[in-house]
Amino acid sequence: MLHYSHDNMAELLRAHDINPTHQRIEIAYALFSRQEHLSADQVMAIVNDRHAETSKATVYNTLNLFLEKGLIREVIVDPSKVFYDPNTGPHHHLYEVDSGRLTDIDAFDVRIEGLPALPKGVETVGIDLIVRVKRTA
Repeated sequence: MLHYSHDNMAELLRAHDINPTHQRIEIAYALFSRQEHLSADQVMAIVNDRHAETSKATVYNTLNLFLEKGLIREVIVDPSKVFYDPNTGPHHHLYEVDSGRLTDIDAFDVRIEGLPALPKGVETVGIDLIVRVKRTA
């Protein structure tokens, strides 16, 4: 696994055609150094723990820029829970409803069959599967 530093965060941002400002580097570092699925509020808390200067608007704008440039994925487990995922490779997710924890499932561990017929002129570009689980008594 790649060791993430502030220096290689700047390189990663440049590779995705993103100007590496101080705040963008901090937000990218918060996401990539942990390799976890984080909410925008969690990203902001991590960044502001180191440098109490990043606004919620800056965090959201930066996450949206990262999404637009393909640097991260957005995982919406329900309308009130959105996570940002630094893993953009093929994979799915396991969401633990009780704890709110989101983990990766390797795409090769899942087989999906029987997709519906698609309208003319479109093709499937991806499938995002979220398996929701809860603890049994």
